[in-house]
Amino acid sequence: MDLLRQYQNDDVPNSPPQNPNSPDSSPPRLIPSRSAAPTVDDTMLALTVTSASSSSKPIDPTQHAVAFNPTYDQLWAPIVGPAHPYAKDGIAQGMRNHKLGFVEDAAIEPFLFDEQYNTFHKFGYAADPSASAFNNYVGDFDALHKNNAVSVYNIPKHEQKKRKIEVKSKQDNDEEEDDNGDGDVGEELDNPALEAWLMKNKKSPWAGKKEGLQGELTEEQKKYAEDYAKKKGEEKSGFGGDKAEVVNDKSTFHGKEERDYQGRSWIAAPKDAKASNDHCYIPKRLVHTWSGHTKGVSAIRFFPKHGHLILSAGMDTKVKIWDVFNSGKCMRTYMGHSKAVRDICFSNDGTKFLSAGYDKNIKYWDTETGQVISTFGTGKIPYVVKLNPDDDKQNVLLAGMSDKKIVQWDMNTGQITQEYDQHLGAVNTITFVDNNRRFVTSSDDKSLRVWEFGIPVVIKYISEPHMHSMPSISPHPNANWVAAQSLDNQILIYSTREKFQLNKKKRFAGHIVAGYACQVNFSPDGRFVMSGDGEGKCWFWDWKSCKVFRTLKCHEGVCIGCEWHPLEQSKVATCGWDGLIKYWD
Repeated sequence: MDLLRQYQNDDVPNSPPQNPNSPDSSPPRLIPSRSAAPTVDDTMLALTVTSASSSSKPIDPTQHAVAFNPTYDQLWAPIVGPAHPYAKDGIAQGMRNHKLGFVEDAAIEPFLFDEQYNTFHKFGYAADPSASAFNNYVGDFDALHKNNAVSVYNIPKHEQKKRKIEVKSKQDNDEEEDDNGDGDVGEELDNPALEAWLMKNKKSPWAGKKEGLQGELTEEQKKYAEDYAKKKGEEKSGFGGDKAEVVNDKSTFHGKEERDYQGRSWIAAPKDAKASNDHCYIPKRLVHTWSGHTKGVSAIRFFPKHGHLILSAGMDTKVKIWDVFNSGKCMRTYMGHSKAVRDICFSNDGTKFLSAGYDKNIKYWDTETGQVISTFGTGKIPYVVKLNPDDDKQNVLLAGMSDKKIVQWDMNTGQITQEYDQHLGAVNTITFVDNNRRFVTSSDDKSLRVWEFGIPVVIKYISEPHMHSMPSISPHPNANWVAAQSLDNQILIYSTREKFQLNKKKRFAGHIVAGYACQVNFSPDGRFVMSGDGEGKCWFWDWKSCKVFRTLKCHEGVCIGCEWHPLEQSKVATCGWDGLIKYWD
């Protein structure tokens, strides 16, 4: 009833309000309001309103997140509001070219400014930057006219040199005036505690100024200077090849006559010399001894193909050739080296041979006449010399030097045609393989290197941690293997095919060669390997079984070289440091 009355009062305009305290009125009741409309999610509407209101605002650079999709204009709008967060002065990092902000070149280029700045401090004048024309100057006009208005950057070089000389002469004059001053000034100059001494001695003692002219040399100084100049001259001459230490090339013939009744030369091979048997045997007994060298013999070589003569290189600076078949005496002595002869090498026909000595010379001799055809050298010691075995390349000389190089000469022209420079130590051996298209070299760097002839690039490099230096290498008669004398008292076998691999199944040991370059060699049929050793013995091994076949006590001291006779299959020649050459059968 109360509700109806209330609605009635609301519908009637200007009706008096009911007094809630009257006895007729009932107490008020609070009833929750209800809406008949469905509920609507207005989140999207709020976002739309927000974006619409913020689309015109630029993005605040200090906020960390953007809650709406900004437009291109908002993203690239100029910065407004507070300062940029990464610069105190409000300039973006990309707009700065100076620590304090952005600096523009206003009136003058930096080079021109530096030029005028340094010119003003040097000469006292500079161009006036405020003037419209650039030929207005400020500063010392007398200096301007004296120097023709030059700046420090355009003084000619001869003027710079002239001014340096003038400054230096002025300083010298000032020093002379100081020296010629009165006694008080002299005392001041001698006192290091005073400023006058500091001014005089301010120049560094390392400035290169000489105290005075060199006086006369004493007799002792003159003698020392002459000896030193002579020594330096000898060192320089060693690099010129022909200008090395001058020795008169001599040769002495010891035989009865140089030609026989038929006009044949003494080096001509006997016509009946031929191989009687293809089967080689190990020698048992000594049949002849050649003695003529006063010091040790370093190498021996049989005459090619026939072996009727044997050539020896001695440490007494001489090379001798001996008769093998007939008299067994020395036929000729070649004297052209001033120091011990290291290596020798015959040409293919035996009419010429090479000798290499510690006097840094390589000499090419005529075997018959004993004349020196030519001399080669680089100023370094040649440790090994070899001629190219091809008949059409007998003019090509290869030498392994002490300066790690293998040098190739054309003996017709005397010019160096190639240098093989890859080794890290002195070169000890040169061995041609693969039909003379390649050669193998060993060195003190404990490695083997294989080269293509004429190309200074290593095609195979063999170096293992367990390897030792190999001072002697010899090819097998079948040309498929090379034997290398290793200084760890063994002989190693390497294949000469494409891979140049170590043959681990073949290893010859038992002898003591550590520290000596004892020669290793093969019998002509390839059945036996032989080598000298440091105790004067000559060792023979069987090629197939690798077992020791026989040992011969040949020399007192080191047996350094051994050669198998090319025709007589059971005869061997050995040489040692006792100066003897022995022939075994």
